[in-house]
Amino acid sequence: MIIIAEKINGSIPSMGKAIAAHDEEWIKDVAKKEADVLDHDRDFIDCCTSVEENELETMHWMIDLIQSQCDCKIAVDSPNPQICLDAMQFCKRPGMINSVSGEGNKIDLVFPILAKPENKDWDVMALLCDDTGIPKSAADRIRVLNNIMAKAKEYGIAESRIHIDPLIEMLCTSEEGIALVLEVMDYIKENYPEAHISGAVSNISFNLPYRKIINQAFTVVCIQHGMDSGVLDPLNRDLRGSIYAAEALKGDDFYCMEYIGAQREGIFGPVDK
Repeated sequence: MIIIAEKINGSIPSMGKAIAAHDEEWIKDVAKKEADVLDHDRDFIDCCTSVEENELETMHWMIDLIQSQCDCKIAVDSPNPQICLDAMQFCKRPGMINSVSGEGNKIDLVFPILAKPENKDWDVMALLCDDTGIPKSAADRIRVLNNIMAKAKEYGIAESRIHIDPLIEMLCTSEEGIALVLEVMDYIKENYPEAHISGAVSNISFNLPYRKIINQAFTVVCIQHGMDSGVLDPLNRDLRGSIYAAEALKGDDFYCMEYIGAQREGIFGPVDK
């Protein structure tokens, strides 16, 4: 699974406090810890300021702090797509735009930039919402999906560069559990097999006790339905172990070599060897 490490995000209270205090050492420490467990050629470190004033300046500062600790790819994360595009210049290597959606002119702003030859190695996260809001049915999310993918084809953006977020919402407010999300994932897998199925894993457990258990179970189920990318906490060793185990059980890990290698490297399992 492609990991989009979630912890450098100002919406997390401890990180928001560090950003507000300009605590460089705190942010660098988190970046180093995330980088130590990531595949630098495959995974990403998300960078989200969650500030309204001086957002680009703050984004630049945070990207520099991350890059002082590692050479990981960065997912520049803002609800304002222009901020994401402007922040591309601060990244030492191609990363990810997080995100576009069917809202307003976001696609027509971002896709032409990603279509340029010099940006061919940049990925993009696509959220399945539009000007009507968050669709309440699988059919409506699939409608948004098809519109986004048609635009991607129009601009020459390969499916393999797109990480599709079917919009993971709180389990405790859902009458049907995760059936809607899984239906959308199955559709993506069948109709856009080269695209990545992604999403913010921890959204599922908001307002529930011991959230880690829900996150682990949810991720395993989603892997069975094609999820191969996710915004999650890479420092959660049990979650990482569950991912490797699920991929092995699905048959995506030849002779369980990835599972064995990750355990030997200490990515999951007992801390003391």
